[in-house]
Amino acid sequence: MYAVIETGGKQYRVSAGDTIFVEKLAVNEGDEVIFDRVLLVNKDGQIQVGKPYIEGAQVVAKAVKQGKAKKITVFKYKPKKNYKKKQGHRQPYTKLVIESISA
Repeated sequence: MYAVIETGGKQYRVSAGDTIFVEKLAVNEGDEVIFDRVLLVNKDGQIQVGKPYIEGAQVVAKAVKQGKAKKITVFKYKPKKNYKKKQGHRQPYTKLVIESISA
């Protein structure tokens, strides 16, 4: 059984027991997170598709960790114009473990 959920402007294919990294959510470590924006559920080969979401379907996950991803370097420059700009960025994330899917 798997589901496709939407969070943080992205879609994730999840199954029970999966670990996923999503855009930072305002939850504490150890808290339960319920996703009700379920787009698709596959249960024993029977596919259920929402319009846009499935009514009454939800995915329950547990927040394991809040963190930041590896640093990326953003470097901008214009040749012959003496313009250079170097910048770093670390994207915050929430690590989740999917506990159950109900549809």
